[in-house]
Amino acid sequence: MPIQISRVVVNVPLAEWAFNAMACSPDLRAAYRRYKRILCEQSASGGHLDVLQWAHEHGCPWDAATCYLAAAGGHLEVLQWAREHGCPWDARTCCHAAAGGHLVVLQWAREHGCPWDVITCCNAAEGGHLEVLQWAREHDCPWDVRPCRRAAAGGNLEMLQWAREHGCPWSASTCQCAAEGGHLEVLQWAREHGCPWDASTCHGAAGGGHLEWARDHGCPWDARTCQYAAANGHLEVLQWAHEHGCPWDAATCYLAAAGGHLEVFQWARKHGCPWDADIYDDIVAQPGAGQPEDLAFHWWLEHGRIWGVDVTLFDVNGEMI
Repeated sequence: MPIQISRVVVNVPLAEWAFNAMACSPDLRAAYRRYKRILCEQSASGGHLDVLQWAHEHGCPWDAATCYLAAAGGHLEVLQWAREHGCPWDARTCCHAAAGGHLVVLQWAREHGCPWDVITCCNAAEGGHLEVLQWAREHDCPWDVRPCRRAAAGGNLEMLQWAREHGCPWSASTCQCAAEGGHLEVLQWAREHGCPWDASTCHGAAGGGHLEWARDHGCPWDARTCQYAAANGHLEVLQWAHEHGCPWDAATCYLAAAGGHLEVFQWARKHGCPWDADIYDDIVAQPGAGQPEDLAFHWWLEHGRIWGVDVTLFDVNGEMI
């Protein structure tokens, strides 16, 4: 069996010992090549400058990942040394620095010509790093709708408010993400300030809560609302949606079954939710599909029908059950 190396011990004596031991053994040549490939990345990620220096001196390859992993960990000294010795970088260095909230690293990278793109602002917002987002925008980092969406998903109203006050665009996905996260205050503020919404908000609310509020305020819905409720096993949400006229389709049963939500599945069928006879084959074809098969067996026992086909069960002696 080939030896798999996903992490390395990052101190110089052990790195040197492993390097020499694997290089001398024909059985470990593949592991040796893998070790050489990941040593710079692992040492940069962990902030081990001495190991990175040793690895580079001994011919271990590096690429842009070495820089962005150093930035992700906030290891400015490692990043500086790598760049001084010719390690390439790309926009991911700024993206990862922003994601980790490492403003000093981001500032240094930009001062030394590192490119950036819209993902830098997106990652700053997703990580809740308002100071990083503010600095990035003050220095003309581009952005799109994603900072508003990420702020809403995290329930970070302050971030969302600042982004909007400074011209960040938004879309219906902002309301959807707020609803999915169960962040009613964020959803309410967004709507009060003109954020558009569509049926995706109700889909999100079916999984994250506050569906009644969304509907009371005129949010549209479609069959995917029932689908989301079924997929997440939220029987009360599905019941409320159905009682208030939300459409459903065969995917509702499919998703309840695929998720192993027997009670949801049974209730939906009892109340006339349609299904497709081909659904069973689709479900059991999925990796690890034990739950749907158990679900089907319970349905056989209770109703004598599965996927629209009459089923008669017999015991080991051939007697009808």
